[in-house]
Amino acid sequence: MVEGGRVRVDVWAWSARIYRTRSAAAAACRAGHVRVAGERAKPSTTVRVGDEIRARTDAGERVVVVRELLTKRVGAPLAAEAYEDRTPPPPPRLAAAAPVALRERGSGRPTKRERRALDALRGRDVPHPDDD
Repeated sequence: MVEGGRVRVDVWAWSARIYRTRSAAAAACRAGHVRVAGERAKPSTTVRVGDEIRARTDAGERVVVVRELLTKRVGAPLAAEAYEDRTPPPPPRLAAAAPVALRERGSGRPTKRERRALDALRGRDVPHPDDD
């Protein structure tokens, strides 16, 4: 916790476990992947309680609101209490994809009939000119 009421955004993002290292947090700020209250943040930008932080990470964009200021890295349960996670849920995944057509290794090139069957299975069913 901080007495002054301000903490650097790179320090806070590292302490709250948004990024794995402080240098990674600073690099993300320099690259423009971190926004504080809608504005691009430099690593030295200060955050206060109530600020909204948008951080682009490997896992996608995170949207958090600062509840508590941290200057040292804390355990995951304590870090989770330092912010309110407002990250939107990921889009729903589509139903299972079409079955994958597998061929035996070394079975050679598929015949014309087998290619047509594979195309039909993959949903690329193209009408043949002789099919009237």
